[in-house]
This record gives sequence, C-alpha cells and structure tokens, in this order.
Amino acid sequence: MNAFNRLLTSAAIGLAVAVSAGSATFAETPANMLVIAHRIDDITTLDPAESFEFAGSDVSRNIYQKLVNFDPNDLEAGYQPEIAESWDVGEDGATITFTIRDDLTFHSGNPVRPEDVVFSLRRAVILNKTPSFILTQFGFTAENVEETITSDGNTVTITTDKPYATSFVLNCLTATIGGIVDMETVMANEVDGDMGNTWLKTNSAGSGAYKLVNWRPNESVTLESNPDFYLGAPAMERVVVRHVIESASQRLLLERGDIDIARNLNPEDVAGASSVDGVKIVDELKGRLMYVSLNQKHPELSKPEVRQAFKYLVDYEGMKNSFLNGQYTIHQNFLPQTYLGASDEAPFTLDIERARELLASAGVEGLEIEVGVREAQERIEIAQSLQNALAQVGVTMNITVGTAKQILSRYRARELDVYLGAWGPDYPDPQTNAGTFAYNPDNSDEAQATGLLAWRNSWDTGGLTEKVEAAVTENDRDARAQMYEEIQAQFRETSPFVVMFQQIEQSAMQDNVTDFSTGQAITAASYWQVTK
Repeated sequence: MNAFNRLLTSAAIGLAVAVSAGSATFAETPANMLVIAHRIDDITTLDPAESFEFAGSDVSRNIYQKLVNFDPNDLEAGYQPEIAESWDVGEDGATITFTIRDDLTFHSGNPVRPEDVVFSLRRAVILNKTPSFILTQFGFTAENVEETITSDGNTVTITTDKPYATSFVLNCLTATIGGIVDMETVMANEVDGDMGNTWLKTNSAGSGAYKLVNWRPNESVTLESNPDFYLGAPAMERVVVRHVIESASQRLLLERGDIDIARNLNPEDVAGASSVDGVKIVDELKGRLMYVSLNQKHPELSKPEVRQAFKYLVDYEGMKNSFLNGQYTIHQNFLPQTYLGASDEAPFTLDIERARELLASAGVEGLEIEVGVREAQERIEIAQSLQNALAQVGVTMNITVGTAKQILSRYRARELDVYLGAWGPDYPDPQTNAGTFAYNPDNSDEAQATGLLAWRNSWDTGGLTEKVEAAVTENDRDARAQMYEEIQAQFRETSPFVVMFQQIEQSAMQDNVTDFSTGQAITAASYWQVTK
C-alpha cells in the first residue's frame, strides 16, 4: 500500500469510528436547535482579526456585527447599515465618518461604543495577522492608526491614504476582519501584550445573533442565541455544526434525522438524498473558485511554457460532468460570475498533445513534483484526474493529503510545488480577488504577505500589480469593469494559476428548514433567520 492510500485508509477508519461514536448518542433535532454537518477542519482561530478560512467565516458572521453588513434576505442590495446607522464621505474622498447606533450591546452586557469600533479596527491592523491586508491596503499601519482611525462623540472616522471608490472601502468592512469586539472583555483577557488574541481564538466577545459556547477543533462548533440581538431573538436557540468529512456519512445522518442540514454531499449523495421524503436540495452559486497553482520558486514550474501546459492538462468537462456534476461550473478567471468585471472567457480544454508540445519546448522531461491537497473528497478526485493527465506527458505528480491546517501552513510558507484548493472572496468587490491573485508588491520571503495568493506562489505578476492598483481607484463603474476584464485576460495567459471551476453549493436539508442561506457570493451563512 503506497503512502497516499495509507492516508486515505487511516482517514476513513478514523471517520467511521467518529461517526459511529457520535451517532450513538444523537437524537432527532429539537424544534429550537439547528444541527449542521459540515467540513470545519479549516478553522484555526475564531478571532475576527485572524480568522481567514471558509468555516470560520460562518461562525464569525453570526457572532460579530460590523459597521456595515449584508442583509441575508436581500444580498443583491449590497452593504447596509449595521453598527453604523449612516456615513458621510468627506470632500477629499479619503475620509469616511460613521455615525454609530446607540442601542446595541455586546454579549457581556457592555454597550457597543465608538471606542469599541476604533479599538477593533486598530487591533486588526496592529496584530497584522493573515487577513490584515484587507485593511492595510488602505494605508493603515500600526504606526498611524491612532491618527487614521479615530472617534469623536458618537462617530468613527477612517482616513485612507488616498481616495478610493467608497463602495470598495465599505465592502472591505463587511469582511470577517471587520468584526467589532468588546474592548473591555478582550483586554481583560490580554496575555503578554497580545490584545486578547490567544483568548479570542477559542472565545467570543461580539454583539451578534449568537455567542460561542465552544469550538472543539475537528469535532464541532456550538453557538447559543443572543436574546438581546437587535433584530430579535433567533428562532434557533442553539446551533451545532458537526465536523463530518465523508459525504455518505453526512447523508446517513440527514436521512436518519440526526442533522437538519448536510453541506458537503457529493453529486451521487445529492441525487440519493433528493429522492427521500422530507428532504430538499437548495442550490446557490457561490463565489468560491477551485484552482491549481504552481510555485514559481521551482525552476521548471516557473517556465512560461510549463505554466501554460498545466492549463491544457485539466479535464474540465470530464470532471464537471462526473464527480463534480451539479456542484461546479467551468470557470477560468479569478473573478467569480456575478462580480463587477467578471469574464466568461474559457479558452482552455484538455489537450494532451498541446501540453506535450509546450513541455518539450521548455526542455522539460522526467519531472517529479508534489501537490498538497486538503482531505476533501472532490479535491482528492480533482488531484487524481490531474495526476493521470500529467502522467500522459511524462510528469509524475505525488499527492500529499492532509488536514486544511497542515496543507495551508505549507502553502503559506511557499513549501509546496503545487497547491490544489479553493478560494472564496472576502467581500463583494472585484478587488477582493484581483488584490490577491494578481497583486504582489513585494515578492521577497521577508514580506510574509501570506494573504496574497500571488506571494504564496512567489509570482511577481508581470506588471499586473500596477494595473490592479489603477483599477481600485477608478470611480467610473464601466471603466473599472473593463480594467478588470483586461487584467484577467493577461492573467489567464501568463499566471501560474489554473482556475478551473466556480462552486454551486448544494445544501441538503430537512424540508421543514426555511430561510437557510450559505451567503451566495459572500460565502458566509446566516443562522439567525432560520426557522423550522
């Protein structure tokens, strides 16, 4: 048995034991409790200043309020007032002043004050964790936040380093890092000047619809409703998200009534569950993209012909019509459909001969590389498909499967030859993806710009960084859209990224569950509106 098969076998055995042990004590869900089966092994922290993974954003959205946020019942309306009841843009175009509501409280009972907003935003900049670039791209630094993020009476003012489209700034504040924390509670739990970061990894200090009961890594997250939530007490008094990797296990739990929602069913199990009485399937086009990236530190993978060859070694149609059926659509650009400037151009198809010619022109033969993949069924199958295609052109690709934390840690450290994974937007503005796929102002190891995918792959972007900087300050909507389309055209042809698919999330649920949404393009679920 090879190492790859041993990894899969041990994971399957461990899962079977976990499901068996969990289901033995699990009853049919109560009317006031929402139970979800979901892969949550990517959660590494619940501190909103640090959290940067898919499952963590679900938790954060329900715990923390933000200056502006999205109404889950009208996502197309864009950002709406939340902690801020209104805002004004200064004549200089770089100053935004928010008027703060005076009727909000944190879970601790402390009032939500302008001082808490200022503390939270400054704290995110000062801690400088992975998602900090969402704020620091506006010129905020640990040295200047006392002057650029301030409060006066019931207002908060932020001053960016130059004028940006107001929608861009506000969209960024809807990201997880924009979550406002209770300053008094957080600082009461500070250790060695960490501004409460260690404590907030596993605790909460928000004002949202739910508060954290506990998070058990690779097991579960439990939330308890906030009866004083400003929109009213949620109908679901408790939400439990159980970590269940295997699609078949999620389906079994759903059909037995042990869970209300299964979020990671493969197409076969979706089809099976849809024929069960009392179960329904809800489809949502997500902003999440599935991609492969090549480390440009690798002497062979950095060759332009090799980058291009990989784009002809993906069986886009074959995968979409088999094990990804109904759950992904072919998409070859870094902006998801529905975003300003999105492109539907998809010039690449599986073409073994074309790939072989490109590799030969680059002088590449007998190449052996490693790909890192999270232990998720569809990602492993994509890796196997790519492995088979590469073998046909003489390239050996060894698959390393691990937990999300294991694989992401190596990816962010620039250690993997190839990474196969997913990326979801942090806010509904084209800069969210342009600013990470095609932006890398400092490609040095010392920069440690782990939030930028271009940096993770050691790619200097070939001039796209400057084009992204120009696009983000363009106020004319049509002109800005055209700029992003042009950036993506160059990106498709030259980048070390092979963007393959855009996700269609299929959630299987009991038919008495209403108003559950995974957030569409903003990729974060809202539990407070759910009823049963």
